Amino acid sequence: MQNYKTVWANCLKIIKDNLGPENEQVFKTWFEPIVPVQLEGNVLTIRVPSQFFYEWLEEHFLDLLKRTIRLQLGPNGMLKYSILMDTSIAETPIVTNLPSSSRQATVNRPKDVPLIIHGENEHEIANPFVIPGLQKLKINSQLNGNYTLENFVEGDCNRLARSAGYAVAENPGRTSFNPLLLHGGVGLGKTHLAHAIGIKTREKHPDKTVLYVTSEQFLQQYVEAVKNKNTNDFIHFYEMIDFLILDDIQFWATKGIHTQEAFFHIFNYLHQKNRQIIITSDKAPSDLGTLEPRLLSRLKWGLAADLGTPDVETRLAILKQKLANDGIEMPEDVIEYIAYNINTNVRELEGALISLIAQSSLNHRQITIDLAKQMIDKFVKSTTREITIDYIQKVVCDYFKLPLESIQSTTRKREIVQARQLTMYFAKKLTKSSLAMIGLQCGNKDHATVLHACKTVSNLNETDKQFHYWVDELEKKLKD
Repeated sequence: MQNYKTVWANCLKIIKDNLGPENEQVFKTWFEPIVPVQLEGNVLTIRVPSQFFYEWLEEHFLDLLKRTIRLQLGPNGMLKYSILMDTSIAETPIVTNLPSSSRQATVNRPKDVPLIIHGENEHEIANPFVIPGLQKLKINSQLNGNYTLENFVEGDCNRLARSAGYAVAENPGRTSFNPLLLHGGVGLGKTHLAHAIGIKTREKHPDKTVLYVTSEQFLQQYVEAVKNKNTNDFIHFYEMIDFLILDDIQFWATKGIHTQEAFFHIFNYLHQKNRQIIITSDKAPSDLGTLEPRLLSRLKWGLAADLGTPDVETRLAILKQKLANDGIEMPEDVIEYIAYNINTNVRELEGALISLIAQSSLNHRQITIDLAKQMIDKFVKSTTREITIDYIQKVVCDYFKLPLESIQSTTRKREIVQARQLTMYFAKKLTKSSLAMIGLQCGNKDHATVLHACKTVSNLNETDKQFHYWVDELEKKLKD
């Protein structure tokens, strides 16, 4: 019989490993304060400090928690929250899929309220194209209801993109904005806007089939279809979509040639049928030269709308809307201090706001300009570039003066094998990607090959001076 403290300790190890060393502060803020309470069968109860704390976990770490609890307690494992609000226990648990109004009404009772996250009973998206038949399908659009046009703050940095998005939602497939390519740096609202346009389209055209899919998800589905010899079903499914949103197409820049070809044909079909296509990218079309030329030319048919870095007025508006939505009051000078000092992107801006609220809530301190200064100083110092597998590949290939596509090749030349192994090693160490995804992006290798590569690099790092030097230099470049 497992002890609840041991189970949660094991869960914390898995969570910390998934978050990685670059997110150590995230782990300390959101997971260390959690206290395990009891284990009954396959249900583990944990206590969190506040309703705000619970909602933040549910919004940002739900998938990670579900995966972790299933690893520890099996496929039917469940996690129950206790929100510490007084000393008594509510008799009726609150299930997380209740409407927010119902949940809030119950939580307002002065009690220690248990909430349950269910395991396998939740609806999960599988490869949708395996559904037989070519009739009009009712599918899960995979749109996030929290991302709407109403809560997307407009500014000079994104006015063109938002206006084009609204026009597309009004008349999908019938404007000159087809495809609509939304591009901009990390954390500037591309995904939010793409979801929002899809949601508005469904409101105005409920008969339209809208689907949001990431380029990584599309690639995985295509690989699975090839393996199962049902690529025709895959193509036919996507040809039935009225409004397709493909997120982060730059993911295909150094991989997925056959996937790009499949999407090229789907794109042509949808476009000829006046179906709407929205694509997002962290690069402008002119910087996506490593995509297949035919596909790249299609991306230039419609409108490429840039989402830039928000100016201070837009940042102030974003913060005030976020606070209003959450029903939180904050001194004006504190809001201005955050807006003037976090000037990189929207994601970091909202992250700083949440960190400040968390510091205030967990430490029972009033939100003041002094607390904001302390938090912002630490936040700015700890904010680093997001490290991705693509970025690691580029750094490794640049270091060894190898062409980027060599990582994807099947060659057994020693220098390329070593570069591929180093890429796998740093991808496992510095990203949250699964072993399967690392292997897929490094020449379509399996997870066992990734584990072998990581072990090989670790051994050589300890026994070979030259190899140790390479590892040390590459790690410095990746973390600079």
